[in-house]
Amino acid sequence: MKILIVDDEAHARSRLHSLIDEIGPPCAVAAEAADGHQALQRCRQGDVDLVLMDIRMPVMDGLEAAAELSTLDTPPAVVFVTAYDEHALAAFERHAVDYLLKPIRRQRLQQAIEKAATLNRPQLQALRNLRQGTDEAYISASFRGGLQRIPLSEVIYFQADQKYVTVCFSGGERLLEESLKSLEERFPERLVRIHRNALVNRERLLGLQKLSSGSCAVSLAGSDSQLEVSRRHLAEVRRLLRGRE
Repeated sequence: MKILIVDDEAHARSRLHSLIDEIGPPCAVAAEAADGHQALQRCRQGDVDLVLMDIRMPVMDGLEAAAELSTLDTPPAVVFVTAYDEHALAAFERHAVDYLLKPIRRQRLQQAIEKAATLNRPQLQALRNLRQGTDEAYISASFRGGLQRIPLSEVIYFQADQKYVTVCFSGGERLLEESLKSLEERFPERLVRIHRNALVNRERLLGLQKLSSGSCAVSLAGSDSQLEVSRRHLAEVRRLLRGRE
């Protein structure tokens, strides 16, 4: 079992690493991360079976990271590790396998790891179905020096401009750290690419209109923006619109 340790405190990561080394095979530390954002980046590379994750962290906390992890095609099991027991209910609402309070004892950690390892295939699939069926998908955007979680259902479109990506949603616009490619891979059933620099929410597609330049632009529910559709993606947009007729 390959384990990712996520904690903003280096000594806490070192402590967990040592405990896992003591437990030994088949457990092994795959990597460490200092916040939820780093954890997501590592898990998207695959090859992580279990995430041991702190809850209170900068940039992206453990609860938000767990919600994002649940949207992956093969989400890892999550065990929360924290010094604050008031987060227990929220942790299990994120479908955590277990919840450990610091300071961690080796025996208790081993029990949590064994619990995650013994989930059989039907249980894992049921857990994934539960996550996908009950958790709203969110994206994280920079806002006032911190991060804001935006439900994907409120997103109208994403547009890239040089190294930045802007999300336009029902509450306005925000900047993202995530690339269009990553968003497209995470939500293939929810988003459609209309241009190399733009993705739109399929549910917001209303129609196509001709521009004075001769090219086409999409009409989107909730926005007056005219986003150009490239020739490469025009056929797919038309197919989606025809499918609603």
